[in-house]
Amino acid sequence: MDPLLKIYYLLLTIVILGIFWIIIPFISSILIILILSFIFTSIFLPSVDSLERRIKSRAFSVLSVIGSTIFLIVWFLGVFMTNFSIQIKDFSIKLRQQEFANSLSMLTKKLNSITPDFLLNLIPDSNEIIISIQNSLSLLFQNMLGLVSATGNILFIIIMTLIFTIIVLVEYYNFKKSIVKFIPNKYFEIGLRLIYNVEKQVSRYLQGQILAATMVAVLSVLGLLLLNKTGANLTLIIFIGIIAGFANLIPMVGPFVGMVPAILIAIMNNIGNDIALTHQIFGNIPSPFFIIDIIIMFIIVQQIDNNFVTPIVIGESTGLHPLIVMISLLLGGIIMGPMGMLFAVPAAGVLKVIIQELNFIYQNSHLI
Repeated sequence: MDPLLKIYYLLLTIVILGIFWIIIPFISSILIILILSFIFTSIFLPSVDSLERRIKSRAFSVLSVIGSTIFLIVWFLGVFMTNFSIQIKDFSIKLRQQEFANSLSMLTKKLNSITPDFLLNLIPDSNEIIISIQNSLSLLFQNMLGLVSATGNILFIIIMTLIFTIIVLVEYYNFKKSIVKFIPNKYFEIGLRLIYNVEKQVSRYLQGQILAATMVAVLSVLGLLLLNKTGANLTLIIFIGIIAGFANLIPMVGPFVGMVPAILIAIMNNIGNDIALTHQIFGNIPSPFFIIDIIIMFIIVQQIDNNFVTPIVIGESTGLHPLIVMISLLLGGIIMGPMGMLFAVPAAGVLKVIIQELNFIYQNSHLI
């Protein structure tokens, strides 16, 4: 290819990417809806097809699968937020009681007793620590309660995604036929191969991610139950496990997000409990309110997931390089915020499959 033509194509690509980067904040909601619709369609398609073969009605199959999923999600969110809101309100009352200040005072004294002398000057006075923690926790829980009501934009995205997903599932095979009609006869067979492989591998990848997340949720629940046997006094264990599994869909970030509710609930439930305050792990490592125990438990769960569950369930062929994962998370976070981070890696996995298939076509085009 002529060098000038290469430069022209390079400049054209840079200009197109620059324009896309400028306009993407204005269409981020639309992109989220389209990406979510595509992901949910790939996930639900096998179930819809299986149900349709039994009841012979495509529309009813779609509504049954989507309706059951919505019911479970709404039930989970309703029950969890109700219980968690009650715990937050109860704990907000505890923050203003003397027993909370006494517990923190005992904790700071214990830390001072095991802290080297040259570091003692760096530790603030216990009263300052108590006031700071009380104010920080009160603000945190107020923001969490306020977040529950700030659902306007999220609700719009959910409703539009639901509508798009239902339409695509109902008309899925008509859409495929329409796409196939645009494939020239010369590339008809290889075009069908592209559509089939992208559909198959994307569905397998997404379902594998969900299965891996389910395993993390189960392992987290078992780990939390085991901690309760040692006196951790954790509640909402099932919900914490589900949150940990769902958060696991965000590589590298998710594991830390998943342990936050467990730590908060451990603190809320054990305020005023001297045994929990002075608890030690392995007999000599201070772990007030079982915080270190919870962190170690989640690290163990993540190691099991990273070394056994994910490679077996998802497979190495659909894995992404860690650098690609980091870039995907950064771009997703910059462009669409937390929602973008959640779906950045699945989107990157989808793009990888498409690129692999296009590369196969390019390398074997001489055979056509």
